[in-house]
Amino acid sequence: MARVLVVEDDQFVRSALIRHLTEASHTVRSVGTALEALREVAHFGFDVVILDLGLPDLDGAEALKMLRGITQVPVIIATARDDEAEIVRLLNDGADDYLVKPFSVEHLSARMAAVLRRAGTGTAAGAEADRAIRAGGLVVDPLRRQAELDGRPLDLTRREFDLLAFLAQRPGVVVPRRELLAEVWQQSYGDDQTIDVHLSWLRRKLGETAANPRYLHTLRGVGVKLEPPRESSRG
Repeated sequence: MARVLVVEDDQFVRSALIRHLTEASHTVRSVGTALEALREVAHFGFDVVILDLGLPDLDGAEALKMLRGITQVPVIIATARDDEAEIVRLLNDGADDYLVKPFSVEHLSARMAAVLRRAGTGTAAGAEADRAIRAGGLVVDPLRRQAELDGRPLDLTRREFDLLAFLAQRPGVVVPRRELLAEVWQQSYGDDQTIDVHLSWLRRKLGETAANPRYLHTLRGVGVKLEPPRESSRG
């Protein structure tokens, strides 16, 4: 069960979503404008937000940026737009997933479950996933969504943390890019540049470069792996 905010101005779609989510035992609140959504998120705790892009007062893409300024609650975009470049941009701006209208309630349920699992909400992620992960001087705590390097906290975005945690949970394992897109970005397809950009940002914060990696190693044409520096692993 989750606390869900539905942001949808189409009354028919809104009512159908409320009915389905309520029947699935979720607690649902709903609004029809971006400003109402911002007020709701500021005053109530939610586990996930379902955000329509075609809102009457503010485009959903702008609403997403404003939401990200006040909360890290997972956001699923519900849109009739299927332009790949825009979808990638929304995901990079902080969306956790997207659904192109029309979609079935079963599809929505599956996407919600995946997002909630990644956020550690609504289902038990398992004791192993909750424990802090250590690799050399790097410590990643999935439960608290915190990471530090050599005792120094890392200031990571939501997507950077998700990527780092996913790789850290598989130390030494080369993860294919397709798997990263599916598990971290919840995409079945996408541009490899999205991964490269986030890896570049992560490397900068880890004090390394692609040419001189310490933790993040890219195998061209294969994938990415996280491995502690040899001097740390011997220590």
